[in-house]
Amino acid sequence: MINLQGRIALVTGASQGIGRAVAIELARLGATVALAARNEAKLAEAVAEIESAGGQAAALSLDVASEDSIKSGAKAILERYGKVEILVNNAGITRDTLVLRMKRDDWDSVLATNLTGAFLLTQALLSPMLRNRWGRIINITSVVGRTGQAGQVNYAASKAGLIGITRSLAREVASRGITVNAVAPGYIETAMTSILDEKVRQAMLTQIPLGRAGTDKDIAQSVAFLASDAAAYITGHVLDVNGGMFMG
Repeated sequence: MINLQGRIALVTGASQGIGRAVAIELARLGATVALAARNEAKLAEAVAEIESAGGQAAALSLDVASEDSIKSGAKAILERYGKVEILVNNAGITRDTLVLRMKRDDWDSVLATNLTGAFLLTQALLSPMLRNRWGRIINITSVVGRTGQAGQVNYAASKAGLIGITRSLAREVASRGITVNAVAPGYIETAMTSILDEKVRQAMLTQIPLGRAGTDKDIAQSVAFLASDAAAYITGHVLDVNGGMFMG
C-alpha cells in the first residue's frame, strides 16, 4: 500500500474536479496537503472533508495566473511547513474557439494559467527539494497535449508545453533525488467536461476502447502512485490515463 505519511504536498486547482480528488487521495494516504485555488469557499469545503476523515489539510488562496500571488503563496506555505515535497501542478482553464476567432487574451490567459503558472510555482518551491534531496513534481497535462484538438490550440499548446517542462526539468533535478512526471488525462467526467452536450459525449466515448469516461479518482490514484516511493525510478514520464483513447 502507498504510504505518504509525513510528506508535505501542494495541489493547485484543488477546489474542485481532479485537483480536489488528488488532494483528498494524497491526504488519505497520509500526506499533509495544502489545497490551492481562487475559490476560498470551495477550498474550505474540501479541507473540512479531509479533516473529517482524519487527514491534515490547509487552504491556500492562490491565483496561478498572477506572479505576485504565486510568490506570496509560496512564501506562506514555506513559512508554515518549511518545504513542499510533493507538488501537483493541476490548475487549468480553457478558452476554446477556432484559431481564426481566437483573441489574443484567449491565448494569453490559458498559457499564463496552465503553463507559466506551473513554471513559476515550481521555481518558487524547488529549492527546499534540492536541499533535502527528495521531491515529486507531477504536472497534469492532457491527451490533447499529445494529439492536438481543433478549437483548442491554446489549451493544447499549454498542455504540450507542460510535457516539455516535465522532461527538461526531470533531467535537471534527477541527481538530487527529485522525480518529475506528468499525468495526461483523457475524457474525465468533471465540471470542465460537464458542459458538453450528449451527442458530443457519446462521440467521445466511441473513441475510448474501455468504453467509459474516466473519473477524477482514476487520475488521483495515478498521481498518488507517482508521488510514492513505488515510483522512485520513474522520471520524465508521461502517464496516459485515458482508457486507451490515445496510445503513444
